Amino acid sequence: MSDKLDNTSSTDAGSAPREAGATSTPKAIIKNVDMSEEMQQESVDITSAALEKYTIEKDIAAQIKKEFDRRHGPTWHVVVGKNFGSYVTHETKHFIYFYVGSLAILIWKS
Repeated sequence: MSDKLDNTSSTDAGSAPREAGATSTPKAIIKNVDMSEEMQQESVDITSAALEKYTIEKDIAAQIKKEFDRRHGPTWHVVVGKNFGSYVTHETKHFIYFYVGSLAILIWKS
């Protein structure tokens, strides 16, 4: 396997950023990233589609994971929620942590 598991990233989803004038599709706010610009946009797009389809966090996470595994091969991990901390090891250029509204999304590959 040519990709290395040499990066470690942490998150703290305890306090979400506030947005004035919430719209139907809140803007994504990237908090920590080690990922190409193209894949970052893809992460936001896949997440937006999952948010339109599901309301339960576990189902949103499952949809995002399935889509990343399909598009980029296994093994992707996804956490969706409003209050969590993390410390994960990820492949180089395969990590993103962002908010959509008050919901935090953490996606990484290992």
